[in-house]
Amino acid sequence: MKKLLNTLYITSENSYLSLDGENVVVFEDQKEIGRVPLHNLEGIMSFGYRGTSPALMGACAQRNVSLCYLTPQGKFLARVTGKVRGNVILREQQYNSKNDEQISLAIAKNCILGKVYNARWVLERAVRDHALQIDVDKVKKASAFLKDALAQIQNAVSKEQLRGYEGEAASIYFGVFDQLILQQKKDFVFAGRNKRPPLDNVNALLSFVYTLLTNSITSALESVGLDPYVGYLHTERPGRVSLSLDMIEELRAILADRFVLTLINKKIISGKNFSVKENGAVLMDDELRKKVLTEWQNKKKETITHPYLKEKVEWGIVPYVQAMLLARYLRGDLDGYPVFLWK
Repeated sequence: MKKLLNTLYITSENSYLSLDGENVVVFEDQKEIGRVPLHNLEGIMSFGYRGTSPALMGACAQRNVSLCYLTPQGKFLARVTGKVRGNVILREQQYNSKNDEQISLAIAKNCILGKVYNARWVLERAVRDHALQIDVDKVKKASAFLKDALAQIQNAVSKEQLRGYEGEAASIYFGVFDQLILQQKKDFVFAGRNKRPPLDNVNALLSFVYTLLTNSITSALESVGLDPYVGYLHTERPGRVSLSLDMIEELRAILADRFVLTLINKKIISGKNFSVKENGAVLMDDELRKKVLTEWQNKKKETITHPYLKEKVEWGIVPYVQAMLLARYLRGDLDGYPVFLWK
């Protein structure tokens, strides 16, 4: 269990929540493992199937404490709220901010600044740790370009201009991504980003992991009451989770890309589980998908220090923290959206 931003996160799938007086009590295997005063909470997120007592559900509804249920894998199941809840107001603020060009551009900028900043960090980390295995000059040149792009993004005056800077930065980053593949280079050749369909093993992995991360972000947005289909940078289409696609940007390189590189460089996976269709699309077999899902769940349990909160959290909780921070910004509790900048 972890309390962040007045939200209690229950990450153990075997935990059961109950009410004792004015306290939320967490049990695991019928043993109390913690308690938190209910009046200190705005929300409870439970990643498990054991559930909560009717008394706690009633108390949460009465006090307007949002009670959200997700699977252990982070898939949104349901949210229990009382008669009066601020989600309608929050969504109204979201829709208004989306239509306010200044606010909308500021949020979009932050998402792309996070994307480019973290992508540059990934390149700088490779230079520091693997200088003898990569073309240092090539990677440092790309890193310098991304550094300059940060200033351009900050000064962008329109979303069209912002998309241009973002696209150019992504092209430069993926132009040296092959340098970060240190092992199994015969099976994992990367000549550039492609999708719909992916045309090589690396792109197939990236697309699959991006989907996993997008699903986590969508669940996080649902859990705090935001509409994942109304974004700031990505255009709206029926069925498109535009806000999720906005928010994945800041975590794409630092979480998803590094995870894929770890799978390859540590030889957790191999090239034998891929196949090529007649149209050139590369597919992963069931065995590989299960392996990646298992490793992804393990990755989400790793603990880091959140760069804004300065508190230890699991990687799997990061999308929920960022969703909560965005909600707080839209409510007026924060001066700006604190994008995730890895250090």
